[in-house]
Amino acid sequence: MRARVIEYRLEGVPDAEPQYRLITNLLDPALAPAAELAALYHRRWKIEEMFDEIKTHLCDGKKVLRSKTPDLVRQEFYALMLTHAATRRLMYEAAQDSEQRPEDLSFVHAVRVLNRRLPEAAAIPP
Repeated sequence: MRARVIEYRLEGVPDAEPQYRLITNLLDPALAPAAELAALYHRRWKIEEMFDEIKTHLCDGKKVLRSKTPDLVRQEFYALMLTHAATRRLMYEAAQDSEQRPEDLSFVHAVRVLNRRLPEAAAIPP
């Protein structure tokens, strides 16, 4: 199998490695420019990280889509996406309040704090 190796750097990304290598079977640089593939790969990796956070930390590694109908499975999926987005938003706000970068905060710690504090919030009358 023929492959193309693309070496690139992530400029302006804190804690980035000095150099990355992407191996692809897309051999034609005109059809798949190196800079475009590198950017897409980096975005794809962020999506993989998000799914890992959901599966491993929000769901404790358990299978959580228990619904029996497509509509209810979609509802559960959207609830997980919203929960992840809300957690990340709270992390962003916490980072702003403490003058830190959001990526320096721990998703695992944020989930633990929310699990500890949400019962208190539920006790507040509307």
